[in-house]
Amino acid sequence: MELSEKFYEAVERRIEQLTLAIGAVGGVYAAFHWGWRSGAGFAAGAFLSWLNFRWLEQGIGGLFRAAMPPGGAEPYRVSPLIYARFFARMALLMAAVYVILKVSWFPGRSVLAGLFSLIAAVILEVTYEVATGFSEPRVRG
Repeated sequence: MELSEKFYEAVERRIEQLTLAIGAVGGVYAAFHWGWRSGAGFAAGAFLSWLNFRWLEQGIGGLFRAAMPPGGAEPYRVSPLIYARFFARMALLMAAVYVILKVSWFPGRSVLAGLFSLIAAVILEVTYEVATGFSEPRVRG
């Protein structure tokens, strides 16, 4: 069974949305149970996780388009900004977490928990795909 590009685009979009949703719900939960700083820390960690995924997705997408242009098409020129995002994403993530923890804006545990929101989103997406049998997105119209 070969899956189309639209299938993978839908998966990536759902993972992004789930990551942000988990960050929002987890942030609200943490704020009510452990205080606003914990909630903000969880949301900050989830946002950093989402940003890391987004930049990784853009970087790999640009590199693949450059490496394998469609038949007969001009080679795709990758923006230097894409390269910068691809290679700087982990440095940014580590620097942001370092500053957050060093300055003690938010509790470290809540930031770390928020960083794991992407993993939770991927697990939810895999569960959804297994439950639906990896079905292609339906065309609306």
